[in-house]
Amino acid sequence: MKKILLYSLLVLVLSIVSCNEDLIDIENPNFPTTDTFWKTPDDAQLGLDAAYTMFYKPGSWTRWIYFRFDLTSDEGYSQSPWNELKEWTRFIYFNYNFWEGNAWIWRDHYKAIFRCNQVLDYVPEIEFSSQADKDAILAQAKFLRALYYYNLVLMFDNVPIVLNASQPDDTPEQSTATQVYAQIKTDLQDAASALPEQWNAANLGRPTKGAALALLGKVHMQMHEWQEAKDALSWLVEGAGATHYDLVDNYKHNFMHTTENNKESVFEIQFSDVNPRGDGDVPNQNVGSNRAQFFAPRGIGWSDGQPRRWLVDEYKKEQTVDGDIDPRLQASIFYPELQTDFPGEKIYGRDWEAGWGADCFFRKYQGDYYRNHEDYYSPINFRVIRYADVLLLYAECLAELSSGTPPALAVELVDRVRERVGLPTLANSTLYASALNSKEAFLKRLQMERSLELCLEGVRWADLKRWGLWDSQDGLNELISRDADFTNFVVGKSSRMPIPQTEVDNNPNLDQNPMY
Repeated sequence: MKKILLYSLLVLVLSIVSCNEDLIDIENPNFPTTDTFWKTPDDAQLGLDAAYTMFYKPGSWTRWIYFRFDLTSDEGYSQSPWNELKEWTRFIYFNYNFWEGNAWIWRDHYKAIFRCNQVLDYVPEIEFSSQADKDAILAQAKFLRALYYYNLVLMFDNVPIVLNASQPDDTPEQSTATQVYAQIKTDLQDAASALPEQWNAANLGRPTKGAALALLGKVHMQMHEWQEAKDALSWLVEGAGATHYDLVDNYKHNFMHTTENNKESVFEIQFSDVNPRGDGDVPNQNVGSNRAQFFAPRGIGWSDGQPRRWLVDEYKKEQTVDGDIDPRLQASIFYPELQTDFPGEKIYGRDWEAGWGADCFFRKYQGDYYRNHEDYYSPINFRVIRYADVLLLYAECLAELSSGTPPALAVELVDRVRERVGLPTLANSTLYASALNSKEAFLKRLQMERSLELCLEGVRWADLKRWGLWDSQDGLNELISRDADFTNFVVGKSSRMPIPQTEVDNNPNLDQNPMY
């Protein structure tokens, strides 16, 4: 009897609720909404903080971005037992919805853009006592949005441009890479005009005027707009911004958590190991980097990504003026003869192990200098833009704008990077002095100078795309000679990833990328 009465009561309650949806659509008064939240300058800062939080997501700078920009270039590769991940780095896409590759990266980047768009939509209506503070918040949101669109266009080319906080049923129009770059340039120009040249110590890590101009220069270079790129970068190299930046004396200091935010840093992601937890949108989420765990030698990390051996051989071709091996090799790569070449070295406190064979492993951004293991919470900041990168980019612009032999300043900038690690100037190099004979020879040498200085730092994919090495069979053959995975590369197709198929299926305004 009690069961029957209880059942009848339950039916009655459910029938009442089903007749009055308002009874089940009750707002939580403690949960902020767009109507209650965007009211004060503190709200504006919290909204901006939410955009920064996207740095710490697997589809962003915490993990998967390095697999695309490092492992899919000619500098890295994967022999992971996870077959789908390995094939993804080899231009073999069995599943366009591969979560850890295509889908997660797409989702987290657009989630970050959504958070930037919220700031840009709602903060203009908030009253601030200081207009400069308000402008700085908006400028940061524009920089972050530009940075995420820059990643997307490098990976996918043809992506939707979303400039307002989106709704679940939105079906944004697809844009071309040229249109995406144009929007990025607009955001960065606005950001550069409002961002400070430097922040105080409490705000280290926020983008500066120099960061915005450096990224703007990169965008122009991807579009082969050499004069515009030079104009953007000149503030950092020949203008007032040059007083803020320089090369650090010790190359390795660019990859350690004890020497971060130094004078060579133009923009870096601030990582910390204070919250060894998950990466969801919860209080005290993980704000560390997973990169070291995935790239450490076998038995220490997962070793899902490794550097190509040709890098080691290239470093060894030219000695320093003191007759030593280029110290950038010691700071960049674990390799079998490391302890012979650099006596006293250890690999996470160990000697080279037989199980590692002839393989090479990442050393940049690994924690071997202070511990004997890795985990998912590395505190080492990732330098998205280093000043050495800016100097070499500026040299490239100057050379592209010249005719005949490379300009003196372009040569000087390359020499400045070389001399930091003890290498001779190009003119005094017994191997590469011929690079000064013509613009073409200089630009070709610059391609290798960039790799030796910046290898495994997430810039090589953009470089290869800008240089168009994979646009012709001759260039593709050069890449294949360094990286056999490029035998899978299809000209006109593989320079971009497939768009996640679920996105194409759910948005009638979105077409799959050509040849997929």
